[in-house]
Formats: sequence, structure tokens, C-alpha cells
Amino acid sequence: MTFPHFLNIGPAAIAASIAIPALIILYFLKLRRREMEVSSTLLWKKAIQDLQVNAPFQRLRRNLLLFLQLLLLILLLLALARPIANMAPGAGKLTVILIDRSASMSATDLKGRTRLDEAKKRAKDLIGTMGRDGTAAVIAFDDKAETVHPFSSDAQSLRKAIDDIKPTDRPTRLKLAYQLAEAQSNFNPDQLRSNVRPDVWLFSDGKTLDAKELSIKAELHYDPIGSPDADNVGIVSLSAKRNYQRPTEVEVFVRLANYGPAPMKADVQLSIAPIDPANPSHIQFQASRVAGTSLLPTRWTDAQREKEEKDHGLVNKESVAFKLELTTAAILKVEQLHKDGDTLAADDVAQVVVPPPKPLRALLVTDGNWFLEHVMSSMNLQSPRTMVPSAYEAAFDNDKENPAQYDVILFDAYKPKRIPPAGSFIHFGSLPDGLKLKADKDTSPAEDRITGVLDWRRDHPILHGLHMNLLNVGQILHLDVPLESETLVEGVRGPLIVLDREGKQTHLVLAFDIWQSNWPRLKSFPAFMEQAMQFLALGSEMDVRQSYTPGSTPRIPRANLERLDPTIKTVSLIGPEGSRSIAIPAAGDFALPSLDKVGLYRLDPPIPQYEQLAVNLLDANESDLVPETTAPGDIGQTIVRAGGKSRVELWWWLVACGALPLLFIEWWVYTRRVHL
Repeated sequence: MTFPHFLNIGPAAIAASIAIPALIILYFLKLRRREMEVSSTLLWKKAIQDLQVNAPFQRLRRNLLLFLQLLLLILLLLALARPIANMAPGAGKLTVILIDRSASMSATDLKGRTRLDEAKKRAKDLIGTMGRDGTAAVIAFDDKAETVHPFSSDAQSLRKAIDDIKPTDRPTRLKLAYQLAEAQSNFNPDQLRSNVRPDVWLFSDGKTLDAKELSIKAELHYDPIGSPDADNVGIVSLSAKRNYQRPTEVEVFVRLANYGPAPMKADVQLSIAPIDPANPSHIQFQASRVAGTSLLPTRWTDAQREKEEKDHGLVNKESVAFKLELTTAAILKVEQLHKDGDTLAADDVAQVVVPPPKPLRALLVTDGNWFLEHVMSSMNLQSPRTMVPSAYEAAFDNDKENPAQYDVILFDAYKPKRIPPAGSFIHFGSLPDGLKLKADKDTSPAEDRITGVLDWRRDHPILHGLHMNLLNVGQILHLDVPLESETLVEGVRGPLIVLDREGKQTHLVLAFDIWQSNWPRLKSFPAFMEQAMQFLALGSEMDVRQSYTPGSTPRIPRANLERLDPTIKTVSLIGPEGSRSIAIPAAGDFALPSLDKVGLYRLDPPIPQYEQLAVNLLDANESDLVPETTAPGDIGQTIVRAGGKSRVELWWWLVACGALPLLFIEWWVYTRRVHL
């Protein structure tokens, strides 16, 4: 318990300067007594003493009542000053300890120690306050939760379990930890017998993604950990994509954020490590180029940012972009170089794996369509092919011409009898059987068939920057769109363009034949075709290779393993956490174990498309190191401890245990004197 200090010292001092002199003056006052004749001189001595005591300007004699009243007044004045002290309350009879081990808890803002180290220290101190009949359980959490020690009264084993908690780079979610704490309490025999609400101690910085979903039936003690002035600049976004027109050109976009208390400038360095197919485990980065940023604190208001720009000319420039030529596979690494005072290392580096460039292979199935053939010839495609429907159906029996080798297949007003089991397809005015997406022919009169566009998805990558309001079409297919499909363009008489995913197939369905529309004469048509090919072949973001978030468990398709060697029984996962051997199941896809730390992972032997795996934090919630001052979520009354101490008001102790008993003593002394 720390030395008490006062919250209301000013008013208490004023009251003391008035009340204490007033009380003393009362003992100087001379009482006015009426003179009376008495028949005895027995009381003369007593009367003389009274006259001496009440005579003004006389030296005060020792007076027990004055001493008691002064002491009572001093206690009341101290209570008015509101003394408080910080004390560390001990563990209860049933205690559940929750320790945050997420990415932000690796920050070193506590005099070089990590927040997790401080949380473990405070948790072990709490274990030391357990009574003989007390029991405690320990739960470690990030975006998942696990019981590292069940309820026990063995303080030594509980401390060891706390020491064994390891940090991760995963995000923070508290819901599972609260649910596990309640489950542990419900299965504890002491809880069932005594019906006592457990004490739940939360050692965390409070940065959780699910604060609005939290609830817990317990007495919650929240112990915020971390400094509000922690300095941290983090990479919060990284994307890399190949230029569709120039597959050898890679564009890299990086965004940083400043979560510290002051403006700063930070440089971003791009490094490249080419991947040698013959030796994929040999990775050596070489610095390529550096770009500068100027970052204002994210905690600042717009007014503060405007003032900084006006007074010092510092404009918030948080994004940088790089362009480079890559003709081979490589790993790109971006790193922010502001290390002075930076307290979190996990968000200083981000990496992405770039496979070798691969031009698209596209097949057009048509009886003749000049518009589509011209658009395909103008794109940067790898030997685009055109087949008549009969040749397409026969190509399934020819290994060299098999349609499964193409990235995108376009069907022009043709309903195919067979399609590859996986791939991307564009249908113009037709739809194959066997899909959840159904279509009926337009049976309306010809004069009523002209329809326009009602609305379209402006935010979708396929329609980005396009104006579809000038499109007019004739006969359409009436599409029955399931809930899991996306309607990209809505016409006056029904959906016009729908994106449908079924298993490993992706279908982009146009409910009209382009010959029965004005679209080929509009500028939006070639742009639509280019963006549709980009999306279907390379993904909505054109990411060169997926990067993973901490905690991911990548699932590797069986086909990729069989391309390497179908007889392999185990693979090794090598990364920041060391090497782990993974048994491969006899059939089906298999998942890698959780990738809990940021960095590069590789498989030995290297499985195609999974030779190198990049894990990046890229989490603004974890990079923002300002600890929450209140318990996460709306969970009723909680005890918030500052620096491991909870604040205790002492004024009511002074009144209840000091002033009231002293008042009774003073009353007893006074009545005794009056009756003597």
C-alpha cells in the first residue's frame, strides 16, 4: 500500500483554518454567571477554578475535552480532504487469471521489459496473496484461449505455468477467454458448493477486436499494462501486384501509421531476395531503394493536424509506392527504418512472395464474334485461342487441347455440355446446366425487351471506374440468383451481370448476348473485359501471392503435393519458431499448424505454390499501443487497477473507525464531568 495522498486538500485546509481556531477560542471565552447567595462555602473552590478557566487571555490548562474535540475535528477535516491510497488487493477464494500474450504485449515500453513480462510478474505477485483455502486457474489468450493451468492451490506450479507462457504475434480477442474463464469456474467443485462468484483478473493492455461482444459473470479486475506514451511506427498495409499489361512489372504499395505522441519522419526500405528454383531455401535480401514518409500521430485530432501543417509545414504522408521489374520469382521485404524509441518490432517488417510472371491463357468458344475476338487480340494474353463449339467439346479428349489448361474460358451465346472441374468462365447470354444459378428464357414481347441499367456495384474490381448507365440490352435471361452469388449489374427487368462461385469454379454470367446490346460501341466494354480477365485469373486484388496473418493455418491442396511426390509422408515447416515435422494424411488436403510469429516460413521439400510463406502483422489494432483505461466491453462494474494497484478511498475509514468512536468517548467524558 502506497503513502496516502489527498484529492480535496484545498477546501479542507480552508475549513481547518476556520474551525480549529474557533474551537480554541471557545475555551478562552468567560462565561457570564448570575450572582447568588449560598449558605455554604463548599463549592467556592470549584467556582474559582471555573472563573480561572473561563477568564480570557489566560494560559490554557490541560483539558481532556479540548484534546478530544481537537482530535475529532482533525479526523473530520482529514476525511474532508479525501485521502486515497493505492493498494494491491489479494486473490480471492476462486481466482481466474487471464494473461494477454498477443502481438501488442511484446512491446518493450516498460523500461526495456515487454508488457508480457510485466503481466507475468503481476500475476505471480497475485498468486503470492492467495489464502490457504484459495484456488486459482491460469488462462493465456490472444485470438484464441487456452487453460495453461486448471484450478489449483499449489502456488509453485501456478507460477511455473505463468512463466511458461510464450508471446505470439496474433491479434487479440477476449470473448473466448471470458467464456473459458466461466467454464473453468462452473466445473470447479468449490464453486458449486459455495456458490461464490469467481474473481477474474485480466492482465492486458485492453486492445481487443471484439469489445462489443464481451460479457462475463464474475468480479472482473482489470489491470492495464503499458505506457500511454509508447512510441511506435508500424506498417499497417502492404499490397503488391503485377501489371496486367506488363507482367514483369510489379507495383508495391506500403502504408505506415504513427501511434506515438509526437510527429516524426520515417524511411521505408524495399529489399529483394530472388528465389532460385534449384535452391529455394537460400534467401539473401539486397536493399533496392528507400522512400521517405512524414507521419502525424493517429491520436491527434484534425485541428491538431491542421495546426502542425500551418506552423511547421509537416504534412501527413503515410503511403509510399515502388515499381520494379521482376522477371523471376522473388521475395519482397519492406521495412520501416525508424528504430530509435520504437517499442514493437513485429510491425516494422512485412514481406510478400512474388511468383514468376505468367501471361494469361484464354479460350473463346464462339461461332464467330468480331467484337470479342478483337478485344482478346488487343490484350496481353499468352496465345489466345478461338474454337467453335464442336471443336471445344472434342478437345476434352485431346490432352494437348484440353480446355482445363486455360485460365479463363469465354462462351459466346453457347451452352457448353462439359466444363472443366476448376477454373474461371465468362458466359454471354447462356448458362450451363448443373449450377445453383438458374436461368429462364425471356418470353416477353419483342417490343418490351429493351431494358436499361437500374444500378451497379461501383466498388467491385470488375466494374471499378466504369459507367454502366448507357448500357441498353434486348432479350435477357431471367436469372434466379442464390444468396451466395453477387449481382454486379441490376437491370430494370432483372439481373444483367452476376458473379457466381460454385466449388472450384467461378462463373461470370452476362444475361444477354452482346449482339443484342449497344455495349460493343461503348468505351466501357473493352475496359470491362480487361478488368474481368484480371479478376477471374489473378484475383480481386491481383495479389502476387497471398500473405498470411499470424495464427493462420494454410490448407494445402492434395493436387499440389501430388505434383511434387505423392509418396511423401512428412514435410518440415521451418520458420521463426524453428523446425517442425508435419505428418501428411493418406488422402485429402492437409493443413499446416498455426503460424504464430511474423516472418518467412518454408516447406522442406518445397511444395509447389507453397515453397515460401510470408506472415505479416499488418494490424492497426495491435500496433496502437495506447492501453485502454477501462475494461474492454460493457461488462458492468469492474475494478480498474493503475500500475497493479487499485485505488482505495480512506475518508470513510476515518469517519467510521476514528471520528465516530471518538465522538462517543468525548460524550462519555463530558457527561461524567457534568454529573460530578
